[in-house]
Amino acid sequence: MSYENLVVEVDAQHIGTITLNRPEALNTFTSQMADELYRALIELDQTEAVRVIMVQGAGKAFCAGIDINELKGKTALQYKAWIEHMERPLIAISKLAKPVIAKVQGVAAANGMGLAVSADLTIAAANAKMGLTAINVGLNCVGPVIPVARVVGRKKALELLLYGDLVKAPQLLELGLINRTAAKEELDEAAYNWAVELAKKSPVAVQIAKKGFYGSEDMGYLNQFDYMNDAFARLCTTNDAHEGVSAFLEKRRPLWQGC
Repeated sequence: MSYENLVVEVDAQHIGTITLNRPEALNTFTSQMADELYRALIELDQTEAVRVIMVQGAGKAFCAGIDINELKGKTALQYKAWIEHMERPLIAISKLAKPVIAKVQGVAAANGMGLAVSADLTIAAANAKMGLTAINVGLNCVGPVIPVARVVGRKKALELLLYGDLVKAPQLLELGLINRTAAKEELDEAAYNWAVELAKKSPVAVQIAKKGFYGSEDMGYLNQFDYMNDAFARLCTTNDAHEGVSAFLEKRRPLWQGC
């Protein structure tokens, strides 16, 4: 599948990489790029050779939000359909079988922050910044704040939403909005090595873990245990589970079959 606003690659280490490729516009979302990103996520999720998906931005920024040139001249119903289209890639990530890592350099703002936080895992350059900045131009980030609020809770999410400040990497790490940081010049290597490390795990175990996590997130406490134990029981019947235990006992590296 060809893309105009993305570069999509799959390598021998089972990493599928999506690069937002509008560096001259700080990788801001257009309707076309949102559509391409959604399609690329689905395509890589369905690609057997891919075990981990990494999303990154070309140039000096990860993604500075939505291209404001698309804002004019819509009705309320058209605006709703438009913003839902822009947010579709963010929502899709939790539904994918395969884990998604966001690699953030420079700025991730508004919908860009939403994308970075919606990823299952996030690594950022030590000088990266994120913010729900739309409030500063008379708009708001009520969509992107949803994954943010899941991480930081109501009070901090409202502060980020209403003030629109850019938050630096050390505080992002403290708030749990990113998993780890790396020096700017070491980010590419650190992010790739992190993705490769995850790709070495059993694909079926990783995918069942991810599905179980999101599937149980809004359940009651006891229901979560029941749901997760069902997931664990299914995993125990797989070839990968048997192979992993055998490899451990035989002191050898497992050969995953993905089933």
